[in-house]
Amino acid sequence: MSEKTIFRRIIDKEIPADVLYEDDVCLAFRDISPQAPTHVLVIPKKEIVSVATIADEDQALIGHLYLVIRNLANELGLGNGYRVVVNCGPDGGQAVDHLHFHLLGGRQLKWPPG
Repeated sequence: MSEKTIFRRIIDKEIPADVLYEDDVCLAFRDISPQAPTHVLVIPKKEIVSVATIADEDQALIGHLYLVIRNLANELGLGNGYRVVVNCGPDGGQAVDHLHFHLLGGRQLKWPPG
């Protein structure tokens, strides 16, 4: 059996996190190394490695994650705009092999991002 990712350990409550939202299928918490004044990670509880490994049957789950992101953005006062980032694979900058969405806001974000 492979070792648990840090996100699995957060889901399992083995590692504390500043949780902003949780339901049966996902968890949202503040990033410990924020890249913007608001930086929240939204993750599915189902272990999906990356965008590249999303299965067809995950369609409703992915839609649910985006609705959670939208609602969090509203609750966090990001009415002037925000960015949702999903890194995929090593060249895409993915550091944890568990699908996660970065919700970034609270300042003017530059383009291109990097």
